[in-house]
Amino acid sequence: MNPRLVAASLVLNVFLIGAVAGGAGWLIGKSNPVYSLESAGGRLPAADRKMFRQALREVRRESRAVILDGQAARREAADLLQQPTLDTAALAAALERARNADAIVRTRLEQRIVEFAASSSPEDRQLLADALLRRAGRPLPVPTKKSP
Repeated sequence: MNPRLVAASLVLNVFLIGAVAGGAGWLIGKSNPVYSLESAGGRLPAADRKMFRQALREVRRESRAVILDGQAARREAADLLQQPTLDTAALAAALERARNADAIVRTRLEQRIVEFAASSSPEDRQLLADALLRRAGRPLPVPTKKSP
């Protein structure tokens, strides 16, 4: 058999396997959505959803330098992992810098969500609470029927 044909067949098979695996992962991800306070904003009424998203965008804009530093730290860690000799101290420092940047941004986002919740209706706060319960892996409480 022609070696070029074998190589082309191998490349095509690897591509097809990757496509099938990626498609399966995408479908599994759709059936098991991630719940978080940020994603809960999508369930809010339109006007509140717009204010919620705007507040989170502001935090990200204000935190741009911290986000970029975290990304740079992750790139640095990846570069260090690819070196023939691993500098564990430098790798640990880069990962710590990335972790600290993530914690700072998360803290700022959560604080803005607290501020949003403080001015929200009880119904909107319930949507946020439901997202936290789903994230924690706890089932949502069954709503009780109100008697007339």
